[in-house]
Amino acid sequence: QVQLVESGGGLVQAGGSLRLSCAASGRSFGSYAMGWFRQAPGKDREFVAAISGSGGRTYSADSVKGRFTISRDNAKSTVYLQMNSLKSEDTAIYYCAADWVIFDIATMKPNEYDYWGQGTQVTVSS
Repeated sequence: QVQLVESGGGLVQAGGSLRLSCAASGRSFGSYAMGWFRQAPGKDREFVAAISGSGGRTYSADSVKGRFTISRDNAKSTVYLQMNSLKSEDTAIYYCAADWVIFDIATMKPNEYDYWGQGTQVTVSS
């Protein structure tokens, strides 16, 4: 079992930055690929970024490339999402998720993730 707790959300002006954190409990954090997803009101949950267990491979949605960076600290069992140049369309609830994997890869498909956090609200004002 893995429990995930997100933090770092809030209200920010367009062009600003936020850093989300997701702390995991349980063993073998490095055996999990980690992903960030978001869901805006009235929309489906969408992929934002993912990182392999070692941190050696990262993946980002086209909509956030060049603005968002995913990273992880396996010693702290924490994954981060650095968000820069925020836009109003980034407003959503952001969720982190964990996917137990054998290989050092990560998936962008939400239904392949095993554990989810409760989410943290990010609101970008224009």
